[in-house]
Amino acid sequence: MRVTDGWWIDLLDADPVSWLIACDEPAARWMTMTRVLGRADDDRQVVATRAAILADAATEDLLGRLGDWEAGDAIGGHNSPRYLPNLLVLLDEFGVHRADDPRLEAVLQAMLRHQSDDGRFLSFGSLRGMEEPVWAALPCDAHAVADALVRFGAVNDPRVRAALDQISAALADTAQGPGWLCVPDPAVAFRGPGREADVCPQVTVEALRVFAHVPAAERPAGLLEAAHTLLGLWRDRAERRPYMFGHGAQFKAGKWPATWYGALTLLEALGAYPALWTGAAQTADRRAVAELCACLIAYTVSPDGTVTPRSCYKGFEQHSFGQKKRPSPFATARVLAVLAPFADLAPDIRAVDPRALGSAKGGTGSPVPPKTGR
Repeated sequence: MRVTDGWWIDLLDADPVSWLIACDEPAARWMTMTRVLGRADDDRQVVATRAAILADAATEDLLGRLGDWEAGDAIGGHNSPRYLPNLLVLLDEFGVHRADDPRLEAVLQAMLRHQSDDGRFLSFGSLRGMEEPVWAALPCDAHAVADALVRFGAVNDPRVRAALDQISAALADTAQGPGWLCVPDPAVAFRGPGREADVCPQVTVEALRVFAHVPAAERPAGLLEAAHTLLGLWRDRAERRPYMFGHGAQFKAGKWPATWYGALTLLEALGAYPALWTGAAQTADRRAVAELCACLIAYTVSPDGTVTPRSCYKGFEQHSFGQKKRPSPFATARVLAVLAPFADLAPDIRAVDPRALGSAKGGTGSPVPPKTGR
């Protein structure tokens, strides 16, 4: 991708990039330079921006939240940004590397120490009805831990390889097509909500995201078929949906920082698999990808190209992505970074009218206009 491409103007009819490059958030500037403008890690300005990230109070706030994994700190809900794997993903999105802070290495080593015989990485916590916490893992735990470890450079660790093999082997035929099921952990015999035979959208998104950070030649077979299943859930949203995973306004607008199944996280996972919308891609899949991109833009991006969060997790108000009163440089850069792989799909995306799309039962399909202004 060339710096002069300006692909985002074709999608947004706006140019927020100059605003992002001049903003006072080094993490937003870094994401814009590397994932929107395509600059190399050794680019002089990118290197200087990474140094600013490590000196930034916002980065220190996130690093300071890293708890003791083995004591059960920062476990919480799987969708919470306080959940330690989610916090690690956020630090990765900030441009922080494994060697940048010893607290990162301590957490990663603690995660590597706790693994089941079949390869799943475990979390220490309690589930309903349990008197004492135990080391166990639903797939949404194990996949999230594997994702964090792969992002921070542990992909060649034998323990991570075992986890990747387990995730690959767990790809199953579900009621909606190939994907990943929510299955109980033998230690607790607890399974997430929904029908046993239904695909779990969150777990499937997490699996695709894990392998997106693995070299393409080393990825297992079946990933594209699982991506087809996720696109099928979008197409069939008015007729059927897995329990608790809808596709209405909340799915399209998301919640910041993005951790759970939504248009942004789904597109992030799909962006590593261009066969879904390029070359001999199925027309239905290409159309579904374009619709998802169009909805993400309609529900999150203001006319000036910036993103003001509409919904935020509590406890991150000091970050621009944790408030709803003004445009967030980080949220804006994040949306642009997710859209970047689909730049060549711009004509298809622009041809979609999100207002005309049918929505899930109870929804109108009409986007809620985001706030404007800077």
